[in-house]
Amino acid sequence: MPAAPALDVRGTLVAEDALAVAIVGARRATPYGVETAEGLAADLAARGVTIVSGLARGIDTAAHRGALAAGGRTLAVLGSGIDVVYPPENRALAGAIARQGALLSQFPAGAPGLPGHFPARNRTIAGLALGVVVVEAAARSGALITAGFAGDLGREVFAVPGRISSAASAGAHRLIQDGAKLVTCWQDVVQELPEQWRRALRAATTTEGPARPCPESDEGRMLDALTPDEPQHIERLIVRGGLPAGRAAAALVTLELGGLARQLAGQRWMRTAPRAGRG
Repeated sequence: MPAAPALDVRGTLVAEDALAVAIVGARRATPYGVETAEGLAADLAARGVTIVSGLARGIDTAAHRGALAAGGRTLAVLGSGIDVVYPPENRALAGAIARQGALLSQFPAGAPGLPGHFPARNRTIAGLALGVVVVEAAARSGALITAGFAGDLGREVFAVPGRISSAASAGAHRLIQDGAKLVTCWQDVVQELPEQWRRALRAATTTEGPARPCPESDEGRMLDALTPDEPQHIERLIVRGGLPAGRAAAALVTLELGGLARQLAGQRWMRTAPRAGRG
């Protein structure tokens, strides 16, 4: 495997940036893609996940903005020198990223954003993250190159589905067909991370109370198994949730971090927040 490139840094890298997920996708993103990328980045960043992307138009920009809006950290890997912001309309965004994360470049100062730089930039994005989430990508897309590098490097590969008729999601759908993890919410991402990183997550700070997880996620199934007035042993919850023991335990830890469950003595668990309606 080639040696990792030396990186110029503008901003600050911290040890916590090891808990990082990349969110990438189309430059010509649809409103659905932009909203999804921004929301997913915000949900992950609010829980201590550093968001890595490439500062490009579209999905990359939305991912960086979502992380910043949530008060989280984000890293932008440039396809140009550290002193050259491309696209130029993202100069203000680049400044905000440098204050709340870092800009990174493997190219010399002054280097423009040449087409040949971006495949190397994409490999660096994949290398900095525990996994890569593709939100929107056409059949031929740089985001698919990043996903390919992620697979080569042993990282997780995720994809967000779109409309079956949408050309903007054709590449993401192909990734799902090829075995990428389908993503509908932030829990779908974190439940695939190694246990040490799931335990490093923090509870999101919100004035609206804990957010209920997706009903079909592992966390949603385990939350349905919990009750607010009767502590239950973890073995009973595993049976009620219908999940393997390891996944059930990981989901319970995530619920505890999110303020939705509490562990009592003797491996007993109970729900701590009122159960939201399904709508």
